[in-house]
Amino acid sequence: MPKNSKAVKRELDDDVTESVRDLLSNEDTCDDSFKKSSLIVGGGGGDGEGKDLNGDMDVEDGGSDAEDDAARPAWNSKLQYILAQVGFSVGLGNVWRFPYLCQKNGGGAYLVPYLILLIVIGIPLFFLELSVGQRIRRGSIGVWNYISPRLGGIGFASCVVCFFVALYYNVIIGWSLFYFSQSFQQPLPWHECPLVKNKTTTYVVPECEKSSATTYYWYREALNISDSISESGGLNWRMTICLLAAWSMVCLAMIKGIQSSGKVMYFSSLFPYVVLICFLVRALLLKGSVDGIRHMFTPKLEIMLEAKVWREAATQVFFALGLGFGGVIAFSSYNKRDNNCHFDAVLVSFINFFTSVLATLVVFAVLGFKANIMNGKCVALNTKKIVGLLGNEISRDLIPHHINFSATVSAEDYQQMTEIIRGVTEKDYQLLGLGSCSIEEELNKAVQGTGLAFIAFTEAMTHFPASPFWSVMFFLMLVNLGLGSMFGTIEGIITPLVDTFKVRKEFLTVGVCLLAFFIGLLFVQRSGNYWVAMFDDYSATLPLLIVVILENVAVAWVYGTDKFFEDLKDMLGFTPFRFYYYMWKYVTPLLLILLLGSSVIQLGITPPSYSAWIKDLASEKSLSYPPWGLAVCISLVVMAIMPVPVVFFLRYFNIIDENAGVVSTISYKKGCIIQEIARPEEEDDASLIHAKSPSPMPGNSIYRKQNGGVPDSTPNGRYGIGYLMADMPDMPESDL
Repeated sequence: MPKNSKAVKRELDDDVTESVRDLLSNEDTCDDSFKKSSLIVGGGGGDGEGKDLNGDMDVEDGGSDAEDDAARPAWNSKLQYILAQVGFSVGLGNVWRFPYLCQKNGGGAYLVPYLILLIVIGIPLFFLELSVGQRIRRGSIGVWNYISPRLGGIGFASCVVCFFVALYYNVIIGWSLFYFSQSFQQPLPWHECPLVKNKTTTYVVPECEKSSATTYYWYREALNISDSISESGGLNWRMTICLLAAWSMVCLAMIKGIQSSGKVMYFSSLFPYVVLICFLVRALLLKGSVDGIRHMFTPKLEIMLEAKVWREAATQVFFALGLGFGGVIAFSSYNKRDNNCHFDAVLVSFINFFTSVLATLVVFAVLGFKANIMNGKCVALNTKKIVGLLGNEISRDLIPHHINFSATVSAEDYQQMTEIIRGVTEKDYQLLGLGSCSIEEELNKAVQGTGLAFIAFTEAMTHFPASPFWSVMFFLMLVNLGLGSMFGTIEGIITPLVDTFKVRKEFLTVGVCLLAFFIGLLFVQRSGNYWVAMFDDYSATLPLLIVVILENVAVAWVYGTDKFFEDLKDMLGFTPFRFYYYMWKYVTPLLLILLLGSSVIQLGITPPSYSAWIKDLASEKSLSYPPWGLAVCISLVVMAIMPVPVVFFLRYFNIIDENAGVVSTISYKKGCIIQEIARPEEEDDASLIHAKSPSPMPGNSIYRKQNGGVPDSTPNGRYGIGYLMADMPDMPESDL
């Protein structure tokens, strides 16, 4: 016996005696925990396919349930959770991307492929992410580590993509903050072109005269944009301050996790709906709004047969719900285990869809009003041309008698005049230089993204009565839409890292926001708009598609759809529709692979390029990326998806142990677990206490799952006496 064996034995006896008292005093609590926790037999090694989500997912049943529930934050109410998911999924894309796709791809007919793909791709994948997050109660890294350690890189890839998206998404919030701060003026600063005065004359700024007041304000006053991505031009100090303000807002709202951001959700998620409804009511009272809505819902059924329409609808469904980012998983991980996440998936998906339709109605009502204004200006300008040509190129007899040039000529009268003149002059009509002045042509000028929000919409609002009020409301809505999505995106980074590496959430949140702000300075240079476009095009699309395909495969084929259905039945209390079985196993993966292939082909046939604003021309021009720009585009895709193959190969060749990605923790709940540290060199009477008993199956470990489903290991890889008790179910606790 070693020299110190008596001292060790005495110390251990005291510890055990004290622990026995605790056990006996908490007998009922401990008994319940042992009854409810699950005993599993796990082998060493393997690829993780044998894991049972009833074992791994029931990580909080029984003894660890109350304990983990107390440790892990939870939503204050179901409403708060739904608002968080809605706020994350409903973002800027619903306002400035969906209406553009609707207009471009057949108007009302576009809603048909969108709805079909929402049901076939969107809802099943959204339900899948909600389910695994709620069941395992971990972020994206922990979830996919549990299901298959070799696919653990999926979670890291989601975090990388979230970080890339957060970098440029918050820049857009910064732009909205800038316009919001400039809206408290009458008239609005983008109402008309600025004048330049010199000693002799006053003239309009040429760049503004060649384009428009709102276009000039966006490119020159707000962005002060350079002519190409190669010309950085230095920092735009006003946008730098706005970016700092945007990151400060995100940091303060997220610093306490869902306990702080959840309260903000009540405003950030609901306020956009108030603004959209107010805008719709106001726009419907304006002249021409009905023309815009009629144009929007006039179906062009022949376009539905084009493959491009279905590809763009699938891509929009995919990104509208925030699939693959990890935000959906992170938010659902704070739910109760028995929450009906199927109802949540359907509810949030259709709220998202109807929000897109509402935003489209608003956009086209406002654009219809704007088209009417622009058409009126076109008619007035061309009427002056006709008056100047009367008696020379145009005979007075061609003008209908009811048209009075001294009064305002209506669009219908102008169309009648031009048709008569065109019929008489025929080939010489083009030489007259008369415009067509059609509302349809104005509405067919499709705009999206920043072009819609910061140019077309701002121009329309300058014609609103009380335009500063509507401008303040609109840009405050954009800020809230952006913040709702940013909360989910940042949660998709913070939650998995906190769950995996057990760091303080406050410190990690501040660190991530500071790092993102300093990297984000790249986007507030004079060339920053081009960097935003690059990240938007290349940092998320392909990586997220690959991530979601792997998520689907991991659940449906690696873990098994049948077992997953059993887990869902245990969690929800009912078996989901068989529809999801076939979607997850066959239809959705196939459609996602087709979408990935078509996206790769699309990128291959269209060389990477960006729209640059050329100051001298006062117009946009498509430019190719320089060689280093192409390298950055490729690097964004590679860096985002690299964690998947890296983790797979490290675990396949056992360079990293299968359980290395899961941080083990010990919970010292009285009367349930006793941990003792055993040293390999000690072979004395304390061996029983140190759990040195022969393993019944070589290479296997028998243990009771506790504290998050992770075996609680001591530093030498053994387990305390609490686990030995699990192997003796018939032994009463008092026999210890």
